Amino acid sequence: MGHPYAPAELQLPGFVPLQLSQGEILVPYLGTSLFVILAVWLISGRCGRLSKTDRLLMCWWAFTGLTHIIIEGTFVFTPHFFKRENPNYFDEVWKEYSKGDSRYVARDTATLTVEGITAVLEGPASLLAVYAIASRKSYSHILQFTVCLGQLYGCLVYFITAYLDGFNFWASPFYFWAYFIGANSSWVVIPILIAIRCWKKICAAVQVEKVKTK
Repeated sequence: MGHPYAPAELQLPGFVPLQLSQGEILVPYLGTSLFVILAVWLISGRCGRLSKTDRLLMCWWAFTGLTHIIIEGTFVFTPHFFKRENPNYFDEVWKEYSKGDSRYVARDTATLTVEGITAVLEGPASLLAVYAIASRKSYSHILQFTVCLGQLYGCLVYFITAYLDGFNFWASPFYFWAYFIGANSSWVVIPILIAIRCWKKICAAVQVEKVKTK
């Protein structure tokens, strides 16, 4: 049976076609994401004197942490998702996303490694960042800075390996821009902004400590 992915010669024995439409996949994901963000925003308003920036950061870290653990985690630990006769929602998510990057359905080792590290390490660390911000822990900024570097490194590996391996993993220009570029751009732009903010906060704290010790 054929498949909708590129390159056309990609071998996927046992492939089971998508059973959900693009809308049936994206709407629940976007709706759930908005619910998580709204819930964290409302709850963070009850956590004492948190600035709006800190509350927004909590929303981001909750969203990205759950995405890493639940969405990317299911990819990592479900090697035959594209073969299931009765696929679950997450199987369908990855069959759909693979239209923008067929390395997922092909179980490319570099992609699998990056996603594995992201799901197992960066996911829980992101949720820890939510707690650290809410509790005003001393390690909050260094934790956020570290996770941001991990996310940026993962994105670099993701894009560079795609280029080195031929840059031909999307079914059409639409999927290239919507999935390969669009779906990943948040994990480039936002971590850069957070890392810059944390760097400034850490430097300011070190400077204050230097003044105190003089």
